[in-house]
Amino acid sequence: MNETELMVQDKRASSRMLYDEAALESKIEQKLPQRSELLQSSKRYPQQLLQLKDAPEKLYALGNVDLLSEPALAIVGARKATTYGLDCAARFARRAAKWGITVVSGGAIGCDMAAHRGALDAGGNTIVVLGSGADVVYPLRARALLREVLDAGGTLLSEAPWGSAPLRWAFSKRNRIIASLASATLIVEAGLPSGTFQTADHTLSLGNDVLVVPGPIFSSTCKGTNRLLVQGALPVVDNDSFDDILERIFDPVNYKGISTATSQATLALQEETPESGQGEKLLPEEIKLRQITNHIMRDISASPMTIDALASAYGKEAVEIVRVITKLEINGQAERLRDGRYMARPPRSA
Repeated sequence: MNETELMVQDKRASSRMLYDEAALESKIEQKLPQRSELLQSSKRYPQQLLQLKDAPEKLYALGNVDLLSEPALAIVGARKATTYGLDCAARFARRAAKWGITVVSGGAIGCDMAAHRGALDAGGNTIVVLGSGADVVYPLRARALLREVLDAGGTLLSEAPWGSAPLRWAFSKRNRIIASLASATLIVEAGLPSGTFQTADHTLSLGNDVLVVPGPIFSSTCKGTNRLLVQGALPVVDNDSFDDILERIFDPVNYKGISTATSQATLALQEETPESGQGEKLLPEEIKLRQITNHIMRDISASPMTIDALASAYGKEAVEIVRVITKLEINGQAERLRDGRYMARPPRSA
């Protein structure tokens, strides 16, 4: 690389600095996050990384380095993610955060950013493992998110020295750190081939579990995740299955966890005695409407269906189904596909 190329690279790197030089010189104008350099001999160096054959000799971190040794779950997935993948990443990150589990991901566009955002939305902790210097933003659109991570007490981590520009090989290499910081890895969406498989391979080599959210068999972005299921990954099919896995991997006594048994009992009670939000008994017509709505949501969650197919399945007039579907669309619970079928949209809150 000649001198001109080096100058161009340095200019690009400086444009991606998370905090500019003026801010670094004036701590009065802007509260800067803690900078840490952790050698393997450091007490704060995450011991789980020492299991790696090529453990980083030094780690560079911005923010709360104490998080690096906290129980964590890695959540990764496709960059060119679908709405389904983004919703799943955010949904299960929120749920993990509510258990008090730190969410680890790579800060990339798509599922990674959705996972970090989900953890933040739940008031939880998150670690971003970067393929650039910990003080360099990549991609540029992640600037606001990375600053929010730091403001919320999270951590930006890299094995690359300060100011290092993003390099292709560094993103593959950082996957081993993501896997090592976590007790398990959840993959929400991945095609074939996919760099996400590197994180899965590192997770398995450490003797940890790989969790996978199944996807449509005809979706190119889910071919990888479905293949992992065939190979023995643990399926995450709903909130309860996710909670069960977390409860097995993590000690629930140490967390502000969600009681699966309690939530199931509450749900059963609600189904037996439907009531309004004010505790008043619903009218028979309202009960029937709620029942048919629940049935429709159950069916279109399993497979997209047309209005006619739903009407035939329940012995109803098409106009009745249209009323229910229209309300579900307005509430953001269902959406119409190009072929006229309707499918359920994953809830945005866990």
